[in-house]
Amino acid sequence: VQLQASGGGLVQAGDSLRLSCAASTRTFSSYGMGWFRQAPGKEREYVAGITGISWGSNTLYYADSVKGRFTISRDNAKDTLYLQMNSLKPEDTAVYYCAAKLPPIWAAQAMGPRNMDYWGKGTEVTVSS
Repeated sequence: VQLQASGGGLVQAGDSLRLSCAASTRTFSSYGMGWFRQAPGKEREYVAGITGISWGSNTLYYADSVKGRFTISRDNAKDTLYLQMNSLKPEDTAVYYCAAKLPPIWAAQAMGPRNMDYWGKGTEVTVSS
């Protein structure tokens, strides 16, 4: 499975961005999908996740730091994962990665930086104050 993230950029605090992650698999709908980020000098952080259909019924996970501001979604017809990021803060500055987890995944909380099966190259998000 190949994953291609896009949509990053340089924005000001309070702005919005939407990240996309295109997947090269016909079984995209069954994968657990997640967004992760890594800031310089920090460990990779699990930002948001969503389970696949038939496994956990599209359960969601959000890190506390992004709850209420970020929304993860997927379009299984387009094999694409999204991350809508609103009210961006300078502390959201990082390289953002999308990743896929082979089924079964019963809950998005079960995914994390150490157990994903496929990773895409990151897209950089910089939020200026």
